[in-house]
Amino acid sequence: MSSAAVVPPADPAPLRRALLVWGIGLAVYLLAIFHRTSLAVAGLEATDRFGITASQLATFTMLQLLVYAGMQVPVGLLVDRFGPRAVMLTGVVVLSAAQVGFALAESYGVALVARTFVGMGDAMTWICLLRLVNRWFGPRRVPVATQLSGVIGQLGAIAAAAPMTWALGTVGWTTAYLVTASLGLLVGLGVLLGVRDSPAARTVRGDALSLGRVRSLLASAWSHPGTRLGFWSHFVTQFSATTMALLWGYPFFVQGEHRTPAQANLLLTLIVVAFMYSGPVLGRLVARHPWHRSSMVLVIVSAIVTVWTAVLLWPGDAPLWLLVLLTQVVGVGGPASLIGFDLARTSNPGERQGSASGLVNQGGFVASLVLVSAIGLILDWRTPAGSTDYDASAFRWAMSFQYVLWGLGLTQVYRLRRRTRRYLTDLALRGGVEGNAVPGAQERAQDRG
Repeated sequence: MSSAAVVPPADPAPLRRALLVWGIGLAVYLLAIFHRTSLAVAGLEATDRFGITASQLATFTMLQLLVYAGMQVPVGLLVDRFGPRAVMLTGVVVLSAAQVGFALAESYGVALVARTFVGMGDAMTWICLLRLVNRWFGPRRVPVATQLSGVIGQLGAIAAAAPMTWALGTVGWTTAYLVTASLGLLVGLGVLLGVRDSPAARTVRGDALSLGRVRSLLASAWSHPGTRLGFWSHFVTQFSATTMALLWGYPFFVQGEHRTPAQANLLLTLIVVAFMYSGPVLGRLVARHPWHRSSMVLVIVSAIVTVWTAVLLWPGDAPLWLLVLLTQVVGVGGPASLIGFDLARTSNPGERQGSASGLVNQGGFVASLVLVSAIGLILDWRTPAGSTDYDASAFRWAMSFQYVLWGLGLTQVYRLRRRTRRYLTDLALRGGVEGNAVPGAQERAQDRG
């Protein structure tokens, strides 16, 4: 391991400088979320422009998410090798070029290729932002900054709605997407001029990525129980909210619970609201009680399971107040999934934190993709062939598949939390330090000793 790859996690720089670097990285993440969700308000225009069906339209989203999930480990390795600044800048270039291609595309095949590269560019933002947060802020500020990054990032989805709707109706498809693609020039320039990999160096490089080095990084990261705990924490908290917001929330509320389209849209908006207000609260709790992070995951998921159970067992349509409560507990699952990254951060040294974050980030997206596919298959199974008139019974069967994922995830979190605590306490007892050590490890070790 090269000495340049080892960077102290503490923040030796003035807070103002750290906030500037974080702000630029956050602008990149906001732009990525904007591009990721910009198609959501362009569905009708896309079907007309490319002459496609609804299922072909859904392929855009599924393909983009598959690429995003598949890129997490490679991106993590690239961040460990080349540093967050270089990878983030590459992501901005890929993302912007892909949106230009999407703006000019006139066939479905070309548009699919463009959205594939949108997914690739998108995948190069979050892990880079996490690395910048870890290097520029002190350990007590990292959990709060991480949660705020996730919360503020959601503004990109909100910002994509009204402006894109107006632009598509006013200037048309090509101009609207070309203008949004041009925003990449501004944030890319910001990264180029204002971002440093760490307070101590503009550029931080790790060892060359030989096959043996890749195997070593991934094996070392995954071998730590804290990384696996982070993966399963991300897995079990995120999928319910992502699946509702991504595809099945609106049909469930309208066809399964017989709510009006306006009520369904309001309920989906409330999921985002829950995400935004709960993130800072969880960030403070994680910073103050790092030894109880997995307990927070277990409590939050238990609440999600309890409310979903009440909705699915309710005779007839669930009352509106219960559906509102569902959106709130499901929405909290989004910020709760970010606890997984904090678990990986305190379990791995600097040179493999990108790899560990990439492994963790796969958890929730893999679970979401499994659930999205499973719900579709179960709805088709419980509905007459060729019909999309899904009834309440079909949706109850389909949404009940979540219990399979909850059971698997909760079992793994409960098992690995004990192993992680024991590992970190034993390490502190021996006088060792790994990664950004959990505050209080030495005291817990002395109590055991």
